[in-house]
Amino acid sequence: MRKSLSKKEIIKKQPEINRAFKTGQKFSCHGLKLIVASNDLPFSRLIVIPVKHYGNAVQRNRIRRQLKEIWRCDKENFKSGYDFVFLVYPGKVVEYSQQKKKLIDLCVEAGVYIK
Repeated sequence: MRKSLSKKEIIKKQPEINRAFKTGQKFSCHGLKLIVASNDLPFSRLIVIPVKHYGNAVQRNRIRRQLKEIWRCDKENFKSGYDFVFLVYPGKVVEYSQQKKKLIDLCVEAGVYIK
């Protein structure tokens, strides 16, 4: 089994990111904001964006890896055909299990998590 996300599952182009920001629905909790937009594709894609003042490069890359891993391990429970934009804000450092609970709670609130 592949241990990373495929290239098609990651949003990389600026026009696609801008479209998600303009057309997507926004949901937030402490330290994390989710923007969900329909993408008319048979699969879902994601991008994790730590805000500018989120720690140093090591911390920003760690939170990116952490959220991508949570999404990768649970991606069969997310609805297909959506773009997920996760904005991460600085705050208290939380463990993997707490981060996973926050991410899943946001997706349940958005109506894109199937369990």
